[in-house]
Amino acid sequence: MAKKETNKEFEFALSKENYILLAIGFGIIIIGFLLMIGGRSNDPNVFNGEELYSFRRITLAPLVVLFGFVFEIYAIMKKPKTEK
Repeated sequence: MAKKETNKEFEFALSKENYILLAIGFGIIIIGFLLMIGGRSNDPNVFNGEELYSFRRITLAPLVVLFGFVFEIYAIMKKPKTEK
């Protein structure tokens, strides 16, 4: 018996644009986590609450991370443009 030959092209689940948007979203998440780091004191007996609980670490960074995750969802759900 002869085998049937099928010409199946390999296709990714998402388009190139979706993968670019995913990379951008991942970068946004990394920036958010980088904003959270710091606040360390050289002396373990000194507690600097202003630096540790700053606006950047408590409010801005979590919002940036949340925006990054929302952007990731958008990047996954975005339908690719159809080419004619």
